[in-house]
Amino acid sequence: MNSKRTILLGVNIDHAATLRQARYRGVHQSIHAEPSPVSFARESLLAGADGITVHLREDRRHIQEEDVYAIAQLPGVRLNLEMACTAEMVVFAKKLKPAAVCLVPESREEVTTEGGLDVVKQFARVKETVQALKAAGCEVSLFIEANAQQIEAAHSTGAPVVELHTGAFANAWKTPAADKEFERLRLGCEKAKQLGLIVNAGHGINYDNIKKIITLPHLNELNIGHTIVSRALMIGVRPAVAEMKAHIS
Repeated sequence: MNSKRTILLGVNIDHAATLRQARYRGVHQSIHAEPSPVSFARESLLAGADGITVHLREDRRHIQEEDVYAIAQLPGVRLNLEMACTAEMVVFAKKLKPAAVCLVPESREEVTTEGGLDVVKQFARVKETVQALKAAGCEVSLFIEANAQQIEAAHSTGAPVVELHTGAFANAWKTPAADKEFERLRLGCEKAKQLGLIVNAGHGINYDNIKKIITLPHLNELNIGHTIVSRALMIGVRPAVAEMKAHIS
């Protein structure tokens, strides 16, 4: 049972930057620009977050390079950089050397990351990227759908970690389809564990569906963002993070 082990909490702070960019796009370095993603990260760590996750997107719609470098300098931070599988981002990651890198799909048309990385279809490119990042000293995870073919391909790239996409389950929550999506995630966790992979999960997890998510087997870490940022608007960053931490500890 998950109650006998600790699941780590990675707080994704992208949408703190989204709020800032809504008012200060192009002038995010202004002394007036708020809220500060760095401050949000600092408060999250003080509240017990085990790591900070940021996605530096190609179109820089929220997190900026300066944010990433500043967050990386926070005392005790374990930084998880989400990035597209591109040469530009590999150069950035090798310079930054974050503790962890998560390779994700990326499309300018999407509102947020939707669906997992198709490792099967892009196997050669993904494997090359995984090996380059591992050589730089980063722990590499692949954000994928919970199906056997993708999990097996992820394992074959040499990545030690998979992050299973929980978005379909989150979208189906409190509908008849939720049980089917949960079972797909459960089988994915079991498959990944059988292959010796570390199992993380994320996307669409909130303060309600977390109660079901934490019953999944073999979970190491959950990366949660939007719901924590939303809750923080109501009660503050530290209480919002601490409340989520309490759900998974």
